[in-house]
Amino acid sequence: MPTAAPRRRLINDPGFVRLWAAETISHLGSNFTALAMPIVAIQLLNAGPMEIAIINLADTLPFLVIGLLVGALIDRLPRRGVLIVADLGRAVLLLTLPISYALGILSIPQLVIVGILLGTLTVFFDVAYQAYLPSLIPKEDLVEGNSKLEISRSAAGLFGPSLAGALIAIVKAPMAVVIDALSFALSALFLLTIKPKHEFVAEQNDASAHESKKPRGSLRSDIAAGLRFVFGHPALRTIGGATATSNLFSGIAGTVEMLFAYNVLGLSVALIGFAATLGSAGGLISAVFADRISKKLGVGRTIVLTIPLGGPMVAVLAFCQPGNDLLNALVIGGGFFAAAVSGTLYNINQVSLRQALTPPEMSGRMNATMRWFVWGTIPIGALLGGIIGTNLGLREALLIAGIGGTFAFVPLLFGPVWGIKEMPTGVAEK
Repeated sequence: MPTAAPRRRLINDPGFVRLWAAETISHLGSNFTALAMPIVAIQLLNAGPMEIAIINLADTLPFLVIGLLVGALIDRLPRRGVLIVADLGRAVLLLTLPISYALGILSIPQLVIVGILLGTLTVFFDVAYQAYLPSLIPKEDLVEGNSKLEISRSAAGLFGPSLAGALIAIVKAPMAVVIDALSFALSALFLLTIKPKHEFVAEQNDASAHESKKPRGSLRSDIAAGLRFVFGHPALRTIGGATATSNLFSGIAGTVEMLFAYNVLGLSVALIGFAATLGSAGGLISAVFADRISKKLGVGRTIVLTIPLGGPMVAVLAFCQPGNDLLNALVIGGGFFAAAVSGTLYNINQVSLRQALTPPEMSGRMNATMRWFVWGTIPIGALLGGIIGTNLGLREALLIAGIGGTFAFVPLLFGPVWGIKEMPTGVAEK
């Protein structure tokens, strides 16, 4: 009886390494924009809670509006090609901000428009990326692969905010966005170097593959099939419910955290960057140990136990008082740390489980349906954050966000996720 070929370590897999490099560079640049955009709105354009809410809404609204359509399209298009076009498009959009600043015409409406277009391209990229990864590595390696990608995201977050804070202080926030534009261009270059021979299996979403199987239905029927698959699957349905709940309250927190730190506590950009760095350290540490934790606790238990960890610390932020900048930065950083540990461990395992449970021909629609469901609550949360922050206060908004996020695990109690110990490697089952 022939023995199975030994598994190749992912670090030696050329296709995965190129994808990993592309993501690492892109994440590093995105940390500059994540800090620079709200600073531009607050410092240069005098934005208040509602303006920040609208900017955050613009960035995530496309997931709610076009997410399902994108999923159907991704299952018809070459996924690597979608990734490259999305990267190049985002680079061009970001470059419009420093150009407008240099010309003296930068405005909040432009930030909103750029945010909508960036969000649209991000929908295409994220749906295609999560559908593309299983074509590069075996299912049993998905947790490890997603962990390595998350390590890069967290490492970029660890160093990015501090570097961004220093650069913003030197060249102003709009110019710092150039770094992110360059990172997207480099990411596209690495993706271009991935060849079909580097893929674990051939991409199964191209036109010829479908022609060899059965006639392709309409986009409407494809969207309906994706909805039926996700909401008809007990594990996917309850994961979606928990993630949507968590994202709703995270959207509230994300709208008011920067305003609270900058306007209420009076923290400098450098200290805010320091707090964000502490949070990223939590993401990095948890990403390094995610595979071990998953194997120790089991995939399902890791998912259920980690999602509520960040909520209580968000609530604690509401009780910070101005006057001790370093202590406040440490408390905020501690909250970011807990949220990063929670989100990283949860997302690595739930995304890997979703990928493992889904057949390749359904990957794009599954990812898009889940993104539509779970990311669709972020703009709602952002809008609620603006309303609550304006009418009740920033502290009250943080408290509501923290309490709500703590109970995001509840939907998982009504499905089979808790009992899943190992990553499924066979045909997806309900």
